[in-house]
Amino acid sequence: MNYYIISGEASGDLHASNLIKELKVLDTNAQFRCWGGDLMKEQGAELVKHYRELAFMGFTEVLMNLRTILKNIDFCKKDILKHKPDVLILVDYPGFNLRIAEFAKTIGIKVFYYISPQIWAWKQSRVHKIKRVVDKMFVILPFEKEFYQHFNYDVDFVGHPLLDAVENYSNQPSTLSIQTDKKIIALLPGSRKQEIATMLPIMLSMQKYYCNYLFVIAGAPSQSKEFYQTFISNSDVEIVYNQTYQLLQKAEVALVTSGTATLETALFGVPEVVCYKGGAISYAIAKRLVKVKYISLVNLIMDKEIVKELIQGELNETNLKVELDKLLNPGTRNKLLADYAVLVDKLGGSGASKKTASLMINYLK
Repeated sequence: MNYYIISGEASGDLHASNLIKELKVLDTNAQFRCWGGDLMKEQGAELVKHYRELAFMGFTEVLMNLRTILKNIDFCKKDILKHKPDVLILVDYPGFNLRIAEFAKTIGIKVFYYISPQIWAWKQSRVHKIKRVVDKMFVILPFEKEFYQHFNYDVDFVGHPLLDAVENYSNQPSTLSIQTDKKIIALLPGSRKQEIATMLPIMLSMQKYYCNYLFVIAGAPSQSKEFYQTFISNSDVEIVYNQTYQLLQKAEVALVTSGTATLETALFGVPEVVCYKGGAISYAIAKRLVKVKYISLVNLIMDKEIVKELIQGELNETNLKVELDKLLNPGTRNKLLADYAVLVDKLGGSGASKKTASLMINYLK
């Protein structure tokens, strides 16, 4: 069977690659063509475009790159028409993927969606389009099934694929390339230049208060070491690439930019402060549109604030110091780790990729 898979971000590349791996077990004649990244390519998929060419962050950046986005959409439609896959599998990335889903439906291609767009947070009206153009939706957050039920749309909850990814590392000794006797404070400032440039200086301002700790930055593969060095005032900061999980295995605490990384950090049992500061215009627009109480997946899944979120004006040196002090207190730490255990239970157990692949094969039959 011929599969056409579209993922527009690094996290989607990870989850799609694991899905491809499981689909190959169940369908030995499977052929994959994809928009994604290196991990999908390693699983044998023919890579059409890398997600680095697709990732635009925030309202203003999307507007500035609208012509490029529209050209990519047009190219993708022509490529699908040319290769005529048996099924189109979309992974999150809704602005692009829902347009492609609509097109695929008009030419009779079955559409599966793995990892729902976060329409429960904003643009809930998109649910009507999803019902119209998506044949099967596979969701990874427990509250998403109930959300879609409100709109009379039955979806499959498969569990969160990060449980598998983290479990694979948790059972192994850390192979972090840094050797140190100091305890580590991990910095995860995001992957895009604009968010790193905003978040990293504030995170690094903590260094002068915690001289007995080693600060280690999880470098994004798409950014050079020279770029990170522009924010570092002394040599007592390390940067590691492609070792985020190894870093979290060794970290005492972490400062994390909002996103999937907040959940990954929690699954590794690392106390964290969630940090987010966006452009003034983008943030003002988002504040009007977003309909959820929290920005981190950890708090959204738990439906309460178990990790501190410092957002926009609240993200400053004084507040960050207060929250870090709390996390280094044994009492606060133990309470948070107990909450993390509840979080894992809510996520539905391991095997998300395997469950999803099995469901997809059955639906295709």
